[in-house]
Amino acid sequence: MILIGIGGNLPSAMGAPLETCKAALTALQSEGIRLEALSPWYASAPQPPSDQPEFVNGVARISSPLPPAQLLDALHRVEAAFGRVRGAPHHARTLDLDLLDYDGRQETGLVVLPHPRMTERAFVLAPLADVAPHWRHPVSGRTAAELLAEIKQDQGIRLISEGR
Repeated sequence: MILIGIGGNLPSAMGAPLETCKAALTALQSEGIRLEALSPWYASAPQPPSDQPEFVNGVARISSPLPPAQLLDALHRVEAAFGRVRGAPHHARTLDLDLLDYDGRQETGLVVLPHPRMTERAFVLAPLADVAPHWRHPVSGRTAAELLAEIKQDQGIRLISEGR
């Protein structure tokens, strides 16, 4: 199972962050990535807390013939096409596409798998639990719901739209 996190908190040429995230899913198809399932969309406060606009977040279950490094490159190309400018960590952005898990692989090279901070982020774990309720973290063996129950719940996430 391949899982990607999708988010953003700035408008792009496609419109508001939710429209940008939805359009990015269509753009991924041109990179050989097939959408299998999509979580509901959530709004979340920036983490760490700041005065940025709130984020829109979701998780997609995908399939792709690309190996992890090439898949990450494809995600970065789509981000750039939607106006993503890489800068300081935790900054506002039009689009953020994170490779969360790739078939349970554990890697620490060019691509770090599973995503190293996903277990700290309610805005990742809540939609991940929705789209892949039986998924287990490759290192801890815990489900997204179990991991979500362990983190601070004051991260300010709320459901805003159903997936497809």
